[in-house]
Amino acid sequence: MDWKDTLNLPRTDFPMKANLSEREPIFLKFWEEERVYEQILLKNKDKPLFVLHDGPPYANGHIHLGTALNKILKDIIIKSKSMTGFRAPFIPGWDCHGLPIELNVEKELKVKRGELPPLAIREACRKYAERFINIQREEFKRLGVFGAWQNPYLTMSPDYEATIAREFLRFLESKQAFKRKKPVFWCPTCVTALAEAEVEYEPHTSPSIYVKFPLTDETKAILSRELSIPLEDRKVSILIWTTTPWTIPANLALAFNPEFTYLLVDLQGELLILAEGRLSVLCAELNLNLPTILAKFSPIFLDRHHARHPLYDRKSLIVLADFVTLDTGTGVVHIAPGHGEDDYLVGLKYGLEVYTPVNVEGRFYPEIPLVGGMPLKEANERILEELNLRGLLLHKDRLSHSYPHCWRCKEPVIFRAEDQWFISMEEGALRSKALEALTKVSFIPAWGRNRIQSMVERRPDWCISRQRVWGVPIVAFKCKACGEVLRDFKYYEKTIEIFEKEGCDSWFVKPPEDLLPPGAMCSSCGGNSFEKERDILDVWFDSGVSFAGVLEKNPELNFPADLYLEGSDQHRGWFQSSLLCSVGTRHIPPYKTILTHGFVVDGKGRKMSKSLGNVIHPQDLIKKYGAEILRLWVSAEDYRNDIKISQEILDRLVESYRKIRNTCRFLLGNLYDFSPEEDLIPFEKLPPFERFILHALSQSLKKIKKAYEDYEFHLVSYEIHRFCTVELSSLFIDINRDYLYCEAPDSFKRRSSQTVLYYALDSLVRFMAPILSFTAEEIWQNLPYPKVAKSVFLTDFPEYNFNLPEEEAERWSKILRVREEFLKALEIARKDLKMIGSSLEAEVYFEAPPDWRDLLRDKAFWEYFLMVANFEERPLDKKQIIHHSEEIEGLRISVKATHFAKCERCWQRRPEVGTLAAKDLCERCFEVVKGRL
Repeated sequence: MDWKDTLNLPRTDFPMKANLSEREPIFLKFWEEERVYEQILLKNKDKPLFVLHDGPPYANGHIHLGTALNKILKDIIIKSKSMTGFRAPFIPGWDCHGLPIELNVEKELKVKRGELPPLAIREACRKYAERFINIQREEFKRLGVFGAWQNPYLTMSPDYEATIAREFLRFLESKQAFKRKKPVFWCPTCVTALAEAEVEYEPHTSPSIYVKFPLTDETKAILSRELSIPLEDRKVSILIWTTTPWTIPANLALAFNPEFTYLLVDLQGELLILAEGRLSVLCAELNLNLPTILAKFSPIFLDRHHARHPLYDRKSLIVLADFVTLDTGTGVVHIAPGHGEDDYLVGLKYGLEVYTPVNVEGRFYPEIPLVGGMPLKEANERILEELNLRGLLLHKDRLSHSYPHCWRCKEPVIFRAEDQWFISMEEGALRSKALEALTKVSFIPAWGRNRIQSMVERRPDWCISRQRVWGVPIVAFKCKACGEVLRDFKYYEKTIEIFEKEGCDSWFVKPPEDLLPPGAMCSSCGGNSFEKERDILDVWFDSGVSFAGVLEKNPELNFPADLYLEGSDQHRGWFQSSLLCSVGTRHIPPYKTILTHGFVVDGKGRKMSKSLGNVIHPQDLIKKYGAEILRLWVSAEDYRNDIKISQEILDRLVESYRKIRNTCRFLLGNLYDFSPEEDLIPFEKLPPFERFILHALSQSLKKIKKAYEDYEFHLVSYEIHRFCTVELSSLFIDINRDYLYCEAPDSFKRRSSQTVLYYALDSLVRFMAPILSFTAEEIWQNLPYPKVAKSVFLTDFPEYNFNLPEEEAERWSKILRVREEFLKALEIARKDLKMIGSSLEAEVYFEAPPDWRDLLRDKAFWEYFLMVANFEERPLDKKQIIHHSEEIEGLRISVKATHFAKCERCWQRRPEVGTLAAKDLCERCFEVVKGRL
């Protein structure tokens, strides 16, 4: 008889080979056809609400690993919350307006800015955004992300555009929004203003020059009198340093710090003024000896006097300012109010013009002497030539430093004044209210609080205007007669109604009288003729008001959201713009918790870039490995730091996944004849080992559940993998495989083992579902017993509490500890001494210290637990000992090959084999099969 036919061998259709890239689309189709996302919400309709508000990705290009990471993290949270008793809707969104789309459309259409009517560009931009929304939607769905994909929020939809306009008007009406000529980051390449969040600091090489500003005769006389030094026949100059020679034509002033001591020095026959704290650095840079110091003085008496401009026949006002430092330069700062924030502020104080000789494309206006019509780089060279010719260039060099660049075109930006719209950080105490609001927000990780707080503390007024057409217009009417802006919302109700129906295209074509209500009148002068604002709003405002356009408008959601989750760059981006928009109009933050993840880097920690050749596309990984390995990667890495990915990491993840999958396949295969309703054995009636494994399962599930609650997903994936490989594979399955295969099908021992497998599988399949969504669903569909729901996602995390008394748990801890020592001895006998092929061929003898003897007394248990032929305590000859335990003092172990014959059915070596009616069976196997003989 073939004894194999009498064994209870595993049976399952769940394949060992995953073929994820081929099988995953089957489950995507299943989830869509069964409307699983909608069914989850229906199942949880009466549960507490949890809202994770999706920060909208930009509708431009395919998704990359960073956006995949972000959406998978959100999906893990939504699914885990849904399975822990929350109603957790997920409304995805897209940021649709903005410069990158407009630039790409101009490139596709082969036109330059302003060559086509606004509506033509806007229509092309809308189609471009729609195309990539559809592409990205399918790419996100391919990752296994659940959500309201057929009803997302789009910042270009008419209702959302109306919301954007309405939220701007709240700021306008409260006078927190204002228009002023003020320097802001300006990209000459993209021809628009930039917000601080749209600027990246990159290495750049600039000129480094020291320039002399000669004193006027009047100022020289004052200096001579104050210092008691005759200066009438000497040239005296104030020395400044700059890395932007092109700003010198815009110079209107020179700033001294009233707290510093300044020097009048004789440097090779030239009299120069600079700060005492910078003299030695200057001499080192010029490779000169320290000059003669003629005088030390406080600069206060020079306030509001003048030097001569080095290029033009005009004066440069001497001013006092505390922002001047001794970190670089000479302790005197040249002031161009049209090209710097500090310059602008000190200019306001002293009544200086906000002078900007540079146009929107980064060229000097034609009428500017010396440099008219020149781009800035060319102007730099011309200015240096002229300064040198006039003898006013003391020194020139090149400096490599961090310099602001446009985040889109990657080109250097400038500070440039233009009439712009701002949201004031001080009007209505927005800054202080925002900082106060942040104290009520939780941050994961905790350092996020300091990061965003420091940014809010030092940020300037928010420049919200952009000089483009693809966006929501700044909805403001200005009186033609006096220039006053209409601020009362009643003047804009008609416009908002039009936007809600048609979108905001109408602003670009309709005259003001078609957008204003009848009888509109300027409250300042009574005028009735108005003009429209032509700029559009910063896209950070678009997404910043998503709380109003999504959370407040959607009855499925609530405001504020429970969670905002984005990359760490959003502390200066969406997290901050959302905070300012919400606090500025609602006086509370839009979120209760902010969770931040790092950036995706390669295995060496380098940022991914085409130049390094280390870019990995998620689409390629999905094709090769399936989305499941991407999901496992997201969960396995600690997202609070930068997240590494490499071939080595992927190989490790594939191996980890294989172990989890094969463990679950074993569980499935050994439950083919198990009915939970009929065969489940109560915990208290199970044998001790089975009770211990369920106790370990229960402890593991508590860790997993807490890790989900704390958003510690790397601990979830670690614990799932650990339990599969340790308690299950290398302990319970290894030991109880014999019971499962060889005992009578409905025996107590086998049903006890199956009870453990059932609880383990039921727990694992549900707890892995938020992370390994495809695999969990595949397992669920292959369950050999009736399912409680169509999909694993229509279930909750199980609440299993299998707790052992403390004394029994400690006893098992000791059992496992001493087991490790016996396993070491068996491995020495197998691997080093070649005495045995497997533990089934071994007889184990030992000497144990007194306090361990009671634990080792049960011979039958230890033969089963170690899977050996014989286990016995007896005095050992020193030559017999192959392992002296270092962990348990006094434990000595000997191993020898058994002479017992092998049972051909279970392969165990037993003394009775050969003595029974079936000569090649052990007693247990004979009893199981004798009815078939």
